[in-house]
Amino acid sequence: MYPLTEAFYYILLSLYQPLHGYGIMQNVEKLSDGRIVLAAGTLYGALSTLLERDWIESTGEADTRKKEYVITDMGKTAVMNEIGRLKELLANGEIITGINTYE
Repeated sequence: MYPLTEAFYYILLSLYQPLHGYGIMQNVEKLSDGRIVLAAGTLYGALSTLLERDWIESTGEADTRKKEYVITDMGKTAVMNEIGRLKELLANGEIITGINTYE
């Protein structure tokens, strides 16, 4: 499995419900508290890669203005793997530094 960029991670999380491109851009910005603002070119490049990996699928009409995307089971597996990887990073950081982030 691949480690996910923040953009890929948030795009995949956004697609647990069907969304069109602009909706994805808005949701990613909302989820990341405005830290990640996707330009259209970046978003559609990421969507192309996610489609190639079969992590998302296109739904709706062929007209790109109405095209929606949704996460697939393979995409959900990628998200779960990333959550596990991030938990490991956090746990190791807490062990080494002695900082408990849940206090």
